[in-house]
Amino acid sequence: MLKFTITLFKFNKMENQNNNSKLKAIILVLSLLLLASLAYMFKLSSDNKKSETENVNLVTEKEAALNDFAQLKATYDAAIAENTSMSEELIAERDKVVKLMDELKASKGDVASLRKFRDQYRSLESKMNELVRENDALKKMNQDLTTQIDSTTTILVEAKEYNQVLVGQNEELSKTVEVASKLSILNLKTGAYKVRSSGKEVETERAGRADILKISFTIAENKVAKSGDKQYYVQVIDSKSNVLGEKKTVEFGEKSLTYSFISTVSYKNDTVSVTENLPGESFEKGTYFVNIFDKGELVGKTSFTLK
Repeated sequence: MLKFTITLFKFNKMENQNNNSKLKAIILVLSLLLLASLAYMFKLSSDNKKSETENVNLVTEKEAALNDFAQLKATYDAAIAENTSMSEELIAERDKVVKLMDELKASKGDVASLRKFRDQYRSLESKMNELVRENDALKKMNQDLTTQIDSTTTILVEAKEYNQVLVGQNEELSKTVEVASKLSILNLKTGAYKVRSSGKEVETERAGRADILKISFTIAENKVAKSGDKQYYVQVIDSKSNVLGEKKTVEFGEKSLTYSFISTVSYKNDTVSVTENLPGESFEKGTYFVNIFDKGELVGKTSFTLK
């Protein structure tokens, strides 16, 4: 009985040991499973955080790319506003930038598409820098040309003003020369004369005795005047307003002149005396008027009376 009891105790002890071993094994397995689960959960959490970080980075990079394109567009807008001969080319490139901005806004913003847009941006930026340099150079050339034109305009205006002064001076000089070159008629005298059978002329104040009217005058010396034959139109008007002599009419522009005779004088810049006779019959009593014209201009006049 004792032996059986001992044997049973040993059996129970062995069984307990086996049970403990199994329990430990179960606990170990469960611990390993727990650790594996925790590791998986940690990895999953890390992957989610990494994915969220990547998504945030992609959004940030997309916004940065859009901002870069916007600055590129603003640079083109400023260059276009300067309205140079390159405006059409600048507008075409600006439109490409706007189109890419619209495409970028509509894209999912994944890594591949952002890389593509970045490459296109660098290409457009390089093209923009080239065009802006050309536009700046062209603008500078235009500014230099404008400065030259302004300078030339100033010179031309000054030259025109100077020429106007010269023209004015020449006109004044011409007027001065014209005035200075005019001949002066001096000592204009007229008298009535009786011509005797001997040819002797006797001055008279009686209208009934007069046979001729003698008109005399002096042309003064003038070294500036042009020498040569000078013609003067002599007009004698009696007391009844009749023009005596030839009574011919000549036109000077809008003016007309009825004259008694023409006196032609050979003028050589020295003082010369002129005497002309106007024959007539039955001279009227009263006051006579004598006028001398140089073409249409009155240059001398006098009057006398016959009784």
